[in-house]
Amino acid sequence: MKFGKIEDISKVDFTLPEDPLENNAVFDTLTIGDPELFIGCTGWGMKEWKGSYYPEKTKAENFLFEYGKQFNSIELNSTHYGTPKHETLEKWYGDTPSDFKFCPKLHKAISHRKTLGTDSDIIENTVNALSTLNEKLGPIFMQLPPYFDSSRLSSLVHFFEVFPSEFDLSIELRHPSWFEDKSRTDELHHMALEYNKSLLITDVAGRRDILHMRVCGDYLMIRFVGNGLHPTDFSRVDEWILRIQSYIAKGLKKIYFFPHEPDNILAPQLAEYLCNKFTSSIEIKTRGPKKIDRPKQLNLF
Repeated sequence: MKFGKIEDISKVDFTLPEDPLENNAVFDTLTIGDPELFIGCTGWGMKEWKGSYYPEKTKAENFLFEYGKQFNSIELNSTHYGTPKHETLEKWYGDTPSDFKFCPKLHKAISHRKTLGTDSDIIENTVNALSTLNEKLGPIFMQLPPYFDSSRLSSLVHFFEVFPSEFDLSIELRHPSWFEDKSRTDELHHMALEYNKSLLITDVAGRRDILHMRVCGDYLMIRFVGNGLHPTDFSRVDEWILRIQSYIAKGLKKIYFFPHEPDNILAPQLAEYLCNKFTSSIEIKTRGPKKIDRPKQLNLF
């Protein structure tokens, strides 16, 4: 993910912001119990994972099957460029374990359209197609373009009114105007609560303003952008674990955590660290990747 990436991170303050007081009203509505942590990358087609997270001789058509053994979720970015055919979605469903969750990015013909697709049947058609994933469909997320500023709040409200209420939806906003003024961020937060939507949190070095820390219900989606397994990647994950633990203690039920690394090649290593560190400190339903053992060569002489 190139958004918010910078070359020199030496002067970046990676400390997580304090939680806004507005979160307390959300936590007051939640009940405590049975938390789940979903961990995933942004794709499964990484041939570089063969021999480490996939068996050495895994064929490309079996990558998703092997990915599902390692992860219990995926940030599905391919759906941003086209809605998969019914038979493709059925195959994805069949290739993954029963506890797996797909979190698809909404088609750019919706997110990058002036009307956000509310003037056509594209929203209904897209969501109906994705519903082929049945219980394996996690939150859908919409990544709005950098030019979508806070003057377009009414467009977002109309989109929320049109979007089918039975599907979880998380929104990623990037324009600085949503976060420059606390009153505007509060307005956005209240609107998301009113329509039962979530505000996706992105943690990236070059845009600390979008780390809004707003909780909108009993689930939360986090996109974490690392810097090539720099030591700060791990200390940042440590801080996130503590923060998420505090949310769980207040009733958060489901956390979707997606680590990004350059070209995603190193992402499983950070995901493995996250899972191991998390499960050593709290009881939670989750699973994450583990490097596979390479078969030892026999010495014939």
